Amino acid sequence: MTEQRPPEQRQEDPLQTERGSIQGGQQQSPLQTEQGTTRIEDSVVAKIAGIAAQEVEGVRMGGGATQAIGGILSSVPGISGGGEARGVAVEVGQVEAAVDLTMTVLYGRSIPQIAEAVRRNVINRVENLVGLNVTEVNITVNDVFFPEQEQQQGQLEQTGQEQRVR
Repeated sequence: MTEQRPPEQRQEDPLQTERGSIQGGQQQSPLQTEQGTTRIEDSVVAKIAGIAAQEVEGVRMGGGATQAIGGILSSVPGISGGGEARGVAVEVGQVEAAVDLTMTVLYGRSIPQIAEAVRRNVINRVENLVGLNVTEVNITVNDVFFPEQEQQQGQLEQTGQEQRVR
């Protein structure tokens, strides 16, 4: 049998020490130091999570309507479609962050496998780039998409823009 140590005699986990130590039952934020405090806005965490989700092949963020609106907005000069954070909601604290994603998945792909790959990538990116512990990544898949439809839609939009310019 192995000897059990009381909680106060256990060695610290190296990952826990790297992200922030636990003192008096509260985890210290890696963004708070003796030299000052760093605040990361929710929009930054949302953008990082959205980009990380889209790094997984077969994923489009948002639903059909939000994708369409974002596409329209991005075609207007001077206005960003906000594609990186589309379909992303975050709750950011001093030490932790929670992420909710809404996405569409390429037809024929395993949704559970895609969701797990997205979850792993989002957690990895947010924790490494922002320094916050990700407590959860909730994923809603609200549609599937077909690559052929996207190509046809892109060709129609391109044709419409060419006629307008002439």
